[in-house]
Amino acid sequence: MKQTYLDCISVENMRESDRMTIERFCPGRTLMYRAALGVYRAAQWDGMTAIAVGGGNNGGDGYALACILTRNDQRCRIVKLSEKLTEDSGYYAAQAAALGVPMAAYAPGAFSDCDTVVDCLLGTGFQGSLREPWLGAVEEINACGARVVSVDINSGMNGDTGEAETAVCSDLTVTVGFVKRGLVTEHAGRYMKRLVVADIGIVLASREAQIGPVGESGPDLLPCPPWLDRSPIDVRDASEENDAR
Repeated sequence: MKQTYLDCISVENMRESDRMTIERFCPGRTLMYRAALGVYRAAQWDGMTAIAVGGGNNGGDGYALACILTRNDQRCRIVKLSEKLTEDSGYYAAQAAALGVPMAAYAPGAFSDCDTVVDCLLGTGFQGSLREPWLGAVEEINACGARVVSVDINSGMNGDTGEAETAVCSDLTVTVGFVKRGLVTEHAGRYMKRLVVADIGIVLASREAQIGPVGESGPDLLPCPPWLDRSPIDVRDASEENDAR
């Protein structure tokens, strides 16, 4: 369902909104599944998909996506840049392993024979410069020639400013919950061709600015960049228990 206005918030507000939603309304595991389902519904899948995962919940979205792809008869594999797992990401990593999803640590050439690369390496809290092996992986993703889908944010990008020394260049970025301020800056536009929001049911902690219709202006309205698709993907009511069987 198309929305007239989209909330645009800071990374800290997103973090607080996520925390509040998990504490009061919805388990983190369910939100992670919804995020992955939003990514799945945002793109067309064919051929081989390599899902590059880091530690934390951004990587967990990748493991959950691998489960969804496999259950829908799509070929995929996991490329790991980190062995760290949160409780929720560990749950989906175990499920992906049980489903037989191939997994291996990143090595040069990891993305050479795939049709799509999914970037689940680094989340919105990243700041600074990429280090190895992250830098090498991002550079290889950008050079591999496959279609690239970034989850929540393009890895290497600052979520509040959109700035980056080096970041994943995506054909599609599916940001989770709300648009982050950095994603609508001129800096971010250098790294993404299309941006869409997956509405997973996160309750907003505090309203900041909004993105209105093209051409509309106001004190709390931000201009809509050409790469932003203003029709969110609604997965607010989805759950693994209802969808996986």
